[in-house]
Amino acid sequence: MKVLVTGGAGYIGSHTSLCLLEAGHEVVVIDNLSNSQVKSLERVQQLAGSNIAFRKVDLLDERAVETVIGQSGGDAVIHFAGLKAVGESVEKPLKYYQNNVVGTLNLLHAMDRAGIRTLVFSSSATVYGASEEVPLTEKAPMDATNPYGRTKEQIEDILCDLSSADRRWSIALLRYFNPVGAHESGLIGEDPSGVPNNLLPFVAQVAVGRHERVLVYGNDYPTPDGTGVRDYIHVMDLAAGHLAALDFLKSKVGTFRWNLGTGRGSSVLEVIRAFADAAGRQIPYEFAPRRPGDAAVSYADPSSALADLGWSARRNLAQMCEDQWRWQRDNPLGYGESN
Repeated sequence: MKVLVTGGAGYIGSHTSLCLLEAGHEVVVIDNLSNSQVKSLERVQQLAGSNIAFRKVDLLDERAVETVIGQSGGDAVIHFAGLKAVGESVEKPLKYYQNNVVGTLNLLHAMDRAGIRTLVFSSSATVYGASEEVPLTEKAPMDATNPYGRTKEQIEDILCDLSSADRRWSIALLRYFNPVGAHESGLIGEDPSGVPNNLLPFVAQVAVGRHERVLVYGNDYPTPDGTGVRDYIHVMDLAAGHLAALDFLKSKVGTFRWNLGTGRGSSVLEVIRAFADAAGRQIPYEFAPRRPGDAAVSYADPSSALADLGWSARRNLAQMCEDQWRWQRDNPLGYGESN
């Protein structure tokens, strides 16, 4: 199968591209490199022993998108490309709606014209908002609390409307919880631009001395240790979920949605301790006030993905931290520094 991967040079996109190559698929990556580096794809090719076709294209460039999709052809698209920083989305909502929603519309028009109507979409558990209902099932109402989450919510609505109007479309909506970890080789991993927005990459950067300490937002939640609890999923398990969804769509039409998580929650302090164990060093931290809108506890009910796709997360928190540490230790400045 020939699979076009938007945002394929990014964190989840690069790991999924590797899994696609290892499964024998042909991969074309479409990425504007705004928050990624082509070096990730060079390392993916090194690991897989096969080549990726790379096209530097911004999804906001409608004509370029139509040209590259039309020329590349293909059987399916996995759509990762998009801005993803919650805080920035609050400060610059128009930027997020323009990039994420309009970029997706341009992609869908180009796919339709090229006759490619199989799509796996990178959605997010942020569509559930600050729901206190746990575990979260796919039937929980969408109630995103920030512009980033609302772009995912709106794109999901667009895709549902599209498949209802045109029964030739086969679409999977994958709602990720908290992707962490790296490929076990340590060659590819998460390389956030600027200060990381998420917990584990920040902890990893503290471990290599790029930051002094971790700020823990809130220690008075109704949880065992007072810190927030989240569902962390290894990026390689997440990548496997995309291949399972792609395989499912071969014989289905319509729109389908699945949570991709472990179904287990870990607190901030548990994550810090697990990473300290993996790295063999202390991780300094200090408490800070809660952030508005943060739920005390959030974790997935991934049973639908198991029933429909035969998929479940296999790696535990210790493995996530071990792989994240190997990547960060060997690449202290990410892709900006050669091994």
